[in-house]
Amino acid sequence: MDLSIIIVSWNTRELLAACLSSLRAYPPEGFTYETWVVDNASSDGSAAMVRQEFLEVHLLESGGNLGFAGGNNLAIAQSDGRYLLLLNPDTELLPGALTALLTFMERHAEAGGAGSRLLNPDHTLQPSCHPLPTLTGEFWRLLHLDLLLPHGVYKMHRWDTAVPRQVDIVQGASFILRRSVLEKVGLLDDSYFMYSEEVDLCYRIKRAGWPLYWVPESQVIHYGGQSTRQAAAQMFVELYRGKVQYFRKNQGAVVAAVYKAILFLAALPRLPLLVVGHLLPGERGKACVRLGKHYGRLLRALPKL
Repeated sequence: MDLSIIIVSWNTRELLAACLSSLRAYPPEGFTYETWVVDNASSDGSAAMVRQEFLEVHLLESGGNLGFAGGNNLAIAQSDGRYLLLLNPDTELLPGALTALLTFMERHAEAGGAGSRLLNPDHTLQPSCHPLPTLTGEFWRLLHLDLLLPHGVYKMHRWDTAVPRQVDIVQGASFILRRSVLEKVGLLDDSYFMYSEEVDLCYRIKRAGWPLYWVPESQVIHYGGQSTRQAAAQMFVELYRGKVQYFRKNQGAVVAAVYKAILFLAALPRLPLLVVGHLLPGERGKACVRLGKHYGRLLRALPKL
């Protein structure tokens, strides 16, 4: 088997159906493949839909929410492909997307993995790869200074979309991996529940000497955040829990403590948004209140992260 496509889904029934339909419409040409769906205890009938409408798909029902890493690892252990594609359920493949990724990997034996060019639903560019996290980069991002002078992000809008490019971090929404590389560096670390697991994996792959690439010829629409927005407040804290865990695991306890201090300094001045939001009309005010509550939860959770 050339390719095992793995989709981990939680309550994304309609989007999952569209994703699987796009796989049917645009399979990898000249390559053998299989598709695995891991249902993380959805309550919206996702598993039943897959059983009834996509008989060719291998369905695994996890029995609980294993998160992104745990769900992918479950299917990786049972799949057979030389390559593994981690694909989000809120994606739709465009023509040639899988063929482009597989062809690139076949022609570049040095590549540990590669990511697609992700697009918004209106086909505008969506950020899909990033530099390795650093304390200065995170500080810059939290203050939104990348809008003035990019430091913690890539200037992807300036990249040549005809040329693949080496990158540090590939977003897990459409990420192809060489199985032989995973056998050397290990699977996704399932102690991460929802965020930073692909960052940790990319770090390990690059540290082992395997470059990662962005392959713009492979185009995938990504709706983004469809599972996490169902528990937005909890996922906001999980986002930073994952980042703290990444720094602690890969750069040590001191760096993780400094990062938590940066989070404290960034979150504290955002608390007045709770008051400001009540003074603003309509959705703008509601958005400010939500953001203020998110940062309040983060501050309360910070000592235990």
